[in-house]
Order: sequence, then C-alpha cells, then structure tokens
Amino acid sequence: METLIENYATYFILFLFTVAILIWYLRKYFLVSKTTISKIETAKKLGSHEPVSLHPVIDLERCIGSGACITACPEQDIIGLVNGQARVINASRCVGHGACFHACPLNAIKLCIGTEKRGVDLPHVSQEFETNIPGLYIAGELGGMGLIKNAIEQGKQAVTYFTKKLNKQAQTEYDLIIVGAGPAGISASLTAAKNKLRFLTLEQDTLGGTVYNFPRSKIIMTSPVELPMHGKLKMKETSKPELLEIWHSILKENKISINENEKVESIAKIKDRFEVKSSKGIYTSKGVIIAIGRRGSPRKLGVPGEEREKVAYRLMEPELISNKKILVVGGGDSAIEAALMLSQSGQNMVGLSYRSDSFSRIKPKNLENITEASFQKKVDIIFNSNIKEILGDKVILAFNNSDKLLELENDLVYILAGGLLPTDFLQKTGIHITKKFGEAILKHEN
Repeated sequence: METLIENYATYFILFLFTVAILIWYLRKYFLVSKTTISKIETAKKLGSHEPVSLHPVIDLERCIGSGACITACPEQDIIGLVNGQARVINASRCVGHGACFHACPLNAIKLCIGTEKRGVDLPHVSQEFETNIPGLYIAGELGGMGLIKNAIEQGKQAVTYFTKKLNKQAQTEYDLIIVGAGPAGISASLTAAKNKLRFLTLEQDTLGGTVYNFPRSKIIMTSPVELPMHGKLKMKETSKPELLEIWHSILKENKISINENEKVESIAKIKDRFEVKSSKGIYTSKGVIIAIGRRGSPRKLGVPGEEREKVAYRLMEPELISNKKILVVGGGDSAIEAALMLSQSGQNMVGLSYRSDSFSRIKPKNLENITEASFQKKVDIIFNSNIKEILGDKVILAFNNSDKLLELENDLVYILAGGLLPTDFLQKTGIHITKKFGEAILKHEN
C-alpha cells in the first residue's frame, strides 16, 4: 500500500512538473506573440512594415515556427513569431543578407523585390548576371541584392562566367572593363586579375563606391566573406575604415590600380566589341561589368545656392569639424548617423531637416539615438521642412502646407537624401529594365 501511495505521489509530482512546464511554455508563447504583434503595429505607424526593396516573404503553410530565421538574421526585428509562426515586422529594414532564407529548415521563406502594388525597376539579367546585351554583365546592388557579401560574390561570379565566354578573336584594348569600385567592382577586379585578364576598373568617385560614402563609424559587414586573391575575411564586424584599408592593401599587394574620379558616360556595343566613353577618354573591350549600385549619383535638391562650396553630399572626417553651424538634410539612416556624429563633440550646432512629420524606415537604434539627441538639445530636428535657398551665411527653410519661412545661420550643409537610380543610363545603353512586383529574387525550387 505504501509503495502504491509513493508511486501515486511520484506521478502527481511529475504531473505538476509537466503542467508547470506547459504553463511556462504557453505563457512565453503568448508573450512572444503579443510582443511581436506590438512591434508590427509600431512598424506600421513608423512606415517600416512595408518593404521598399528586397524583403522576406513567409509561406505560412510551411512555417513551423522554429525561429531559425530570427536567430540567423543579423539585423534587429526583421522577423518575429506570432502564434508559433514567423511574421515580418520591419520589411523596409531588410538588407538582403539571405540568412533567413538559408536557415529555414522547411524552405518556407523566399526573398522578393517590390510588392503587388509598388514595383521596383531592375535590369533584366540571366542567372549568369548577363544582360540582354551579350558580354554586358551587372553585379551587386543594382541587380537587387544589396548586401556587401552578396555583391562580392556576384562580382566574382560575373567575371567567371564572362571568362568562359571570352571571345579572344575580337581586337580590343582590354578584355574587360569594370564600371564601379564598390564591393562588386573590387571583387570583379580581383577575379579578373586572378584569371589574367586585361582589364580596367573605372570609378566615378573613390575606392569603395557607395561604401566610401557611409559615415565613418557605421558597421557594414556582419559575417565572414571570401575575397578573390586574398581568402576569407574572418572579422565578424567590420567598420568602413577597416574594410577600406583591407581593400587598399589587397589591391596594392596584387598591383591592381583603380581609375578613380572617372565617370562612365556611355557604353555602346559595336559588332563584337564595346566602346566605353568616360569623362577622361574612350576605351574598347570584349566585355563590360556594371557594378555601380542602385544609388547612382547623389540626389540633389535643385534649390538656389546648392552649388556653393559649403554644400556636400557625403560626410568626410566628422571628427575634424568643430565650431560650425551645420544643417543635415534627409531622414534616412545615413542622414541621422551623420547628424549624430557631428553633434558628438558638443562643439557644433547641428540641425536636421526632414520633409516628413516623423522618421520612418530607419534602424531602431538610430531612432533611439536621434530621439535622445533631440531631447538633450544636441540636434535640432525640423520636421515637415525643405530647403528653399542656401545663402553664404544662412539657409532658408520652407514648411509643408505653410507660408512660414525659417532662417538659420549656417556654415555647412550636408544633403544626404539618397541617390538617383541609374535607370536612364541603363536604358540608353540598351539594357532592358523590368518592373518587379513582389517577384522572388531567391526562392527554393519545389
């Protein structure tokens, strides 16, 4: 009898233990769902729930809620769990790592560009990154994949595919001309050198392309990547200066030079060769790789006084700027990070002009930091405003739906309002442009 009672007691304790675990799990389950739903509602209010470019789309019929996609994503709050299934929270903040896509055990995620209502213009390229013009390739962000790691891989693959098709009979100055010296362009240059091609790399700005224009402290690489002629970069987090220094070192070591500050004006295919016209000359080649990124040229405001020397479209050496009255224009991550860096010393008067009534599609940490900087009066945020005119010692701002004007004393203006898509340049070259409406860039084959 005593043994039976002991057995029942043991079973009862196990039962209570099981119930306790179940209650704990269900509580956590509902708490996670509640938290994610709250984040989605906040994202909708901020405008970051709707995608602007590449973003994950989840097949709920396949998703089992393993959470592997959330763990794999190096960004914050892109995906969360609701009722045991993955849901997209801040689609506009996805930068196309593809980590969630590869981590999902049931292939329930695909990466798409555009939405059913809002299309995104993309050049038409094959799986080998070749356009409708034979011998003309596109690699990197311009093709829809914005992550540095992806751009490096595509630059390498594009050159590899080109090399296999190389027409050695054509009489040209170069085998290959690479347009752009960002991540894809540098990777393409290294691969071309590895394959012993006669090549030329042209960059309208300076080494690093779009990366060079990032604020100094911005972390731009979050996972290891394989570089041609070098091997694996094992640094998990890399800042802009570190990455640029590595690139300079690798290019110097392999005796590769980049033609900086040389903008390509036109590309034409004449029979079996390409004629590339730049701001400094005309070159011929058997093939061309375009790796200029989606931003193209900096977006200008078209206001009186914008041509003044005190106006810039990128932030250089912010730590050397002091005792200045500065206006930063823009509401994206780059503009906010620039304003924060310029305000760090406490010696500058920094204003931030943004045309909307609130920040949207920015990283949560940036929103937190700029809100705190505004509260501490380190940055004066001027919402619903646009520059009307830039004068020698001041800036005049106009406000949306108002005749009110605001004059600010000013020494420097940084216009960080994004870039213009190079659609016209591509179309003049003859490249077919397709508007993508929620189409998959990466998807698993069934």
